Parts: sequence; C-alpha cells; structure tokens
Amino acid sequence: MNAAEFLKSLPAKVKPELLEGIDTIFHFDLEGEGGGQFTVYVKDSKVTVDQGLCDEPKCVVKANTETLMSIVEGKTNPMMAVMTGKIKISNPGEMIKYAKIFGLM
Repeated sequence: MNAAEFLKSLPAKVKPELLEGIDTIFHFDLEGEGGGQFTVYVKDSKVTVDQGLCDEPKCVVKANTETLMSIVEGKTNPMMAVMTGKIKISNPGEMIKYAKIFGLM
C-alpha cells in the first residue's frame, strides 16, 4: 500500500461512531511515488477523500510518501518525524485529535 492508497482507504477504515459531531478538513501534500495532493473531509460522521486541495483546511500535512508510510506502519515515531522536520503539520493540535482515528499513531 502506498500513501495515496492509504488516504483513499480512510473512509472504509474509520468507524463512524468515532466521528460524531466532528467537522474538519485536512490537506495532505505528499511528495514522491504514490503521493499527490488530497483533501480529507470529516463531516456528518464520515470521512471522504478527494484528489487535489479543496476548500479551507484546518490542518495541512506536508511530507514525503516514505515518511508518511513509515509512520503508518509504526516504523517511525510521529512526534520525532515532526520534531526533525520530516513531516510538517500546520496545526499540530488538530492533527493530534485525529491521528489515532486515522491510524497515524
């Protein structure tokens, strides 16, 4: 699985009951093979993923695909990746709220 496939799989992986009352938008800007730009919407107890950067996000995540997948696979500590600049997050507080739901922690 590559980074794009991981993001596109979120709607099927995330449990709707964990999303009740949540309304947020994330932009993922991923460089490298299997990357691209994606908008992840969390609204009405569901996750949807669109290709491209749409609407105004509450959080922007920039990384290379290798780093993101290393975090997803549990090989890289997400906090260390942020502190070393391997992944850039515009609103860490917003990402921390959803990282576990998305499978990033």
